Amino acid sequence: MFIDSHAHLFYPNFNGDLDEVIYRAKKSNVNYIIVPGTNLATSAEAVALANKYDMIYAAVGIHPHDTNEWEDDLIPKLEELIQNPKVVGIGEIGLDYYYDFSPKEIQIDAFKKQIDLALKHNLPIIVHNREASKDIMSIIKEYKNTPLRGQFHCFAGSLQDARELIEMRHIISFTGNITFKNADNLRKVLAAVSVEDLLLETDSPFLTPVPHRGKRNEPAYVELVAKKIADEKQLRIEDVARTTTYNVFKIFGIGKKPPLSFTYQIGQNLYINVTNRCNADCIFCDRKGDAVISGYNLKMDKSQEPPAEVYIKEIGDPTKYKEIVFCGYGEPTIRWDVVKTVAKFVKEHGGKTRLDTDGHGNFINKRDITPEFENLIDTVSISLNSAEPQQYAKIMRVDPKLHNEMISFAKKAKKYSNVVMSVVGLSEVDTEKAKNLVTNEIGVKFRERTYF
Repeated sequence: MFIDSHAHLFYPNFNGDLDEVIYRAKKSNVNYIIVPGTNLATSAEAVALANKYDMIYAAVGIHPHDTNEWEDDLIPKLEELIQNPKVVGIGEIGLDYYYDFSPKEIQIDAFKKQIDLALKHNLPIIVHNREASKDIMSIIKEYKNTPLRGQFHCFAGSLQDARELIEMRHIISFTGNITFKNADNLRKVLAAVSVEDLLLETDSPFLTPVPHRGKRNEPAYVELVAKKIADEKQLRIEDVARTTTYNVFKIFGIGKKPPLSFTYQIGQNLYINVTNRCNADCIFCDRKGDAVISGYNLKMDKSQEPPAEVYIKEIGDPTKYKEIVFCGYGEPTIRWDVVKTVAKFVKEHGGKTRLDTDGHGNFINKRDITPEFENLIDTVSISLNSAEPQQYAKIMRVDPKLHNEMISFAKKAKKYSNVVMSVVGLSEVDTEKAKNLVTNEIGVKFRERTYF
């Protein structure tokens, strides 16, 4: 299932065959389309389309190109359109300094006032940016401590811009231009951004993906955008579809939360949702929130935790997967006996195993469990998160003494398993210092995990 989060289906390009366009979208597994307006008239058209077609939702707003005639009395007129229950956002709004269609100061005024409108009605914004990144970022940072959430569509900013936006809990999207031959810079940003922070879009009728470039774009082609993302990230296209579909639900409220999963596949790995319980409370972890990853719902309390037999049944043939990974939104060594039982099954049937852990397993179990890894756990992935004990404690919200506990755990574990230690790519974390600690002092492999 795909969702095209940005398609201007009111353009004259679609006159006469919109029903066929909608039909082709459905045939291409597109379940929903969001149509953002660009001025008052097209916003009304977007709402009309949403009323006509069940799969269409609308956003309303004044595009920077159309702010040359901006008046504050447009706000109550937009508010009238917002009353329609199928209006899910304020957009397309933003700044465009490439064309000289409207003075910068008017664009900025209109942008800010429409952001305030979104906050008033608890709606996300859909942001256009062309050669205006400095001002866009400056304005968005003014709203850092508000509930504002936004989609930065047809993303054209820097990697640092993407990092900062995602750390402010916004989301970005790329169009068919990521398939263009000369789009290496865009693909570099794409490579660094987690699918957890992406939406799919076509920006129809513009930016048609290869191999249809030069023709009118339409929502059916959103699958080509998804395929390019999957190829760049070495994921299955269904991983991209499922994750971005949930992201639309999360920001726009379209669709529904998926059911609880005990095991879940991402790429070539099968992951085991061991527990949501944890002795840490990491600042970047959504364990206490929705607990959804890659479109899979992992939210469960202790009473819902299944026995080993349930996991074993769902695994089936472990050789179908590159690895069987024990993780979930919690610390798997809290249920170490269950992990051992499942891992024993996997190893006896020719599979490979990995344990994702905070490295507190000995502390939790009040004994050294690392000798039990031998011939059972092929790889142990430990969340280092910081080389500094105080920063580690702040990130994970634990006693700083657990930093030494985690390092001791890693040193013991490397006798029995392949050990990898990782940090999350947060702006404040000294990645090089962490890498030096891992490779030179502890003597294991290092990896930087994407937070954004």
